[in-house]
Amino acid sequence: MVDELVIETLGSRGDGIAQGEDGPVYIPFTLPFERVRANVQGERGELLELVEASEERCEPICKHFGTCGSCSLQHLNIKVYLEWKREQVARAFLSRGLEVPVESVIPAQAGTRRRAVLAARRTRKDVLLGFSRRLTHQIVDMQECVVLRRRIVKVLPDLRDMLRALLSRKSEARVTILDTDGGLDVCIEGVREVNDPDLLMQMSEFSARFELARLTINGEVLATRQPPQLEFGGVPVVPAPGAFVQATSEAEEVLIRKVLAACEDASHIADLFSGSGTFSLPLARYGEVLAVEMDEEALGAIEMAVRQAQGLKPVRTLCRDLFHEPLSVKELNEFDAVVFDPPRAGARAQAEELAHSTVARVIAVSCNPATLARDVRILIDGGYRLSHVTPVDQFLFSEHIEVVAVLER
Repeated sequence: MVDELVIETLGSRGDGIAQGEDGPVYIPFTLPFERVRANVQGERGELLELVEASEERCEPICKHFGTCGSCSLQHLNIKVYLEWKREQVARAFLSRGLEVPVESVIPAQAGTRRRAVLAARRTRKDVLLGFSRRLTHQIVDMQECVVLRRRIVKVLPDLRDMLRALLSRKSEARVTILDTDGGLDVCIEGVREVNDPDLLMQMSEFSARFELARLTINGEVLATRQPPQLEFGGVPVVPAPGAFVQATSEAEEVLIRKVLAACEDASHIADLFSGSGTFSLPLARYGEVLAVEMDEEALGAIEMAVRQAQGLKPVRTLCRDLFHEPLSVKELNEFDAVVFDPPRAGARAQAEELAHSTVARVIAVSCNPATLARDVRILIDGGYRLSHVTPVDQFLFSEHIEVVAVLER
């Protein structure tokens, strides 16, 4: 059904929200106070015509905008965009009864994202490689990207050549690309096994020609030209293939500075959901650290980095699923400060234990304001005081935002 509607506000996913006959209608790529014609199906609408545009609307800078699901807000004035992100964080806390001052968003810059997880599929004519179309599994074949680092975008045509030899018809692969100090670290999953000598040679030749730091296919490292090394607070580390790291090095540096500042007087620190040591390794310059993580390969990367680094305090590692077996109150009470940086689901079980502990300072880092606000509420109910909340934008033009919250007893 085609309706003419007036957009009233922006939703938490960046969609414009209008009031339809049967309730709210979510229309992507629209802005508050705009009058639009849309094809409405239930609570979703597809923009057909912009009847009256907002003064805050600007021209998108990527030709894929509107189809590629990576960006949802290129059409919004950057100043308003940053304030909208700050408000999303404030609203998440307010929904938990916490009216807290949220600092201005530390902005991201175009062309700085160093990690991308792309989808690939072979068609009759070619290989599609890119992000998925918004709210679908359809792949938008990426020809340009204003968010990713130039070195990643430049290698995409070469990766299509490589994938052409690896993909069977209609199969879909996951391609993780990380731009490291040693070059691109490429991890491909979901393709046919490379057990034929000729195909193995072909992959090695591809890797050398494209100057990849490391090539991993279906979990097996096939070629390493140089160690795909990153530095966390000046400490060199080689993450496992496909491992999670912060999306931009610029945002990572901000997060590390915030965490270090909050832990400056701590001598015993626990880093929970530690990953490959983003915070553990810089913190070890100032105090003894326990890094807790359920991914054994990530802990192995920390251990290797510690063996090769100089000037670090002792670092212990512990492999544990903190969702089901959080550190107990007794274990937590050994520490002056605790840092936790969980996946989007948050750290409810761990926050409940922390709320009953004597830990003097807790630093929560999260990419999901909603679960962060829930966990902070638990800590405040347990006697903590929220010191400050800092949003850090490393997901440019998307609805996502990283947040650091510091709490004290």
